[in-house]
Amino acid sequence: MGNKLAEYLLARGIELPAAAAPLFERYYELLISANEKINLTNITERQEVFIKHFLDSLELLTWRRKLSGSLLDVGSGAGLPGLPLKAVCPELSLTLLDSSRKRVNFLQEAARELGLGQVTALHGRAEDFGRNQTYREQFPLVVSRAVARLNVLCELCLPFVEPGGYFVAYKGPDGVAELAEAQTALMKLGGRDEVVWPYTLPLNMGQRLLILIKKERTTPAKYPRKAGIPEKRPL
Repeated sequence: MGNKLAEYLLARGIELPAAAAPLFERYYELLISANEKINLTNITERQEVFIKHFLDSLELLTWRRKLSGSLLDVGSGAGLPGLPLKAVCPELSLTLLDSSRKRVNFLQEAARELGLGQVTALHGRAEDFGRNQTYREQFPLVVSRAVARLNVLCELCLPFVEPGGYFVAYKGPDGVAELAEAQTALMKLGGRDEVVWPYTLPLNMGQRLLILIKKERTTPAKYPRKAGIPEKRPL
């Protein structure tokens, strides 16, 4: 399946480095093994994992072929999209944030097993870390995949983005409607939607969107609000 991943990526103009191919094989093994003990994914069939998780995560590279600097993955879960992006772009300094200690333990172990340096896995909520000056507005690129509706995600993620940087949300086809309802949140948080990037996964495995939001202004200090409030009362 690693060869197929390389083929699918090449069709999208992305070359899979030779050193990265075995990493995805090992990542799949780690994911399936850990998934027997903790809930990481409902998708376990090999081909589906490689396409719906790994290939989907790497779609960002069709926008920017080479990623470097610091990247934050909010609500990383099983490490998606952060770990696949790091496997292909080893120069990335990757931070993974998740609210589950068990998932964070998996992320730490997976990074070690895959031999990936410059990977930090943080346990906690985005609402808390987003108010911490060590992390607030420190990342040129923040990503999140399948975590919450976009108006909520913007409040969780944009505080981490440095002015001039980007927040990228991985979404399904309903992302267009979510973007429309998130316009008030974007205005309040200092962001502006710049690109909506539709794409289709191979073998009829679904329609997807990347929504790229540029951080134009500093996010007001009152955001993010306390844990739980963004979900209960979206902007």
